[in-house]
Amino acid sequence: MKKIYTNYLANFRGLSREIWLLSLVTFINRAGAMVIPFLSLYLINVEGFTLPQVGWIMSCFGLGSLFGTFIGGKLTDTIGFYKVILGSLFLGGVGFILLQFINTFYGFCVGIFILTMMADAGRPAIFVAADTYSRPGNTTRSITLIRLAINLGFSIGPLVGGLIIAHINYTSLFWIDGFTCILASAGVFILLKPKKQKDTNAEKAVVVKEGIPPYLNKLFILFFIIMMANSLAFVQYFSVMPVYYEKAHFLSEDIIGWLLFINGATIVIFEMPLIAWLDRMRISKTMATFWGIFFLGLSFLVLNFTSWNGILVIAMLLMTLGEMIGFPFSNALALEMAPKGRKGSYMAFYSMSFSFAHLIGHNGGMNLVNSFGYFNTWTIFSIFLLFVSGLTIWLYVLLKKSETKNI
Repeated sequence: MKKIYTNYLANFRGLSREIWLLSLVTFINRAGAMVIPFLSLYLINVEGFTLPQVGWIMSCFGLGSLFGTFIGGKLTDTIGFYKVILGSLFLGGVGFILLQFINTFYGFCVGIFILTMMADAGRPAIFVAADTYSRPGNTTRSITLIRLAINLGFSIGPLVGGLIIAHINYTSLFWIDGFTCILASAGVFILLKPKKQKDTNAEKAVVVKEGIPPYLNKLFILFFIIMMANSLAFVQYFSVMPVYYEKAHFLSEDIIGWLLFINGATIVIFEMPLIAWLDRMRISKTMATFWGIFFLGLSFLVLNFTSWNGILVIAMLLMTLGEMIGFPFSNALALEMAPKGRKGSYMAFYSMSFSFAHLIGHNGGMNLVNSFGYFNTWTIFSIFLLFVSGLTIWLYVLLKKSETKNI
């Protein structure tokens, strides 16, 4: 047991102080993110919106995310990641507090768009910060530690959020979300000092002329399509799935919180050792992405096997396994494919794949369920992800050919 504990701690050695501080701030921010996993239930149960209306509101969520990540990437390359992260956290916190005072359909569409645009402007900046503060050879593990902080916060947030909803009310979550975002911005300002951009201008002057923008990189475009398609299915776990838990399996909000806690807690305990082991096995980043997509598809498929509530835990664990394997390596692959001086733009493009997924996925999932029911919806997503897995194998082959040409 002591050896397992020692080996677990060894996975965290060698990471820079700044990465640890960035992770701490990220944890504070995500621990307060209680509204998002319960947003669809709030819109249905409190505001009285229909499934298609909730789908459109979540599309505005995605549209705001799209604009936010695009603007955030541009700002990261111009004013630097530090200011972008600071502004995104503070303005996002204010936005969460104000959102609770909106109660009309169109008002929610506009409010969610503005809130997400401000909050998600910091996403590409976080990735660039992880790359900047990482020591050589530690980028994947640095990203994994930040993801661990996100998931630790996200495991605690929904659990506490579910209990608050069950024993107090929904609106308390908006205040908590808002203040924790503002607290996280204060943490960035106090604890994380900006790293001097000593080479940035020189890199831009020389490298940007050689590197191509992400939208002209054919292999990166294929990678973008794969990640967007994967995320279309993944986002169902944060909008359609909570509704499925309540309407099809009759779970209360506090039990749903415990179910979401399984996801975050599993990632916190197992992701870093798993990534370190896969790193030692020298698994291809592209093939790790493939396995992430494969397990996500399997998580939808098993839901149709039985109406037993225990299958929800099995599906959650399969999705979590796919998330643990796929996302850290896809993050690292995106950074690897980005030329120097363009990392902000490439990571913005990468983040925009999730934004497009939010734009289309929630709405599509809600309308699929509304038209065809849960069984057919999960079948469609399983088949869809099987196709996406095939695209990932194709990307792997193309990248291998590209590497051979460059030798």
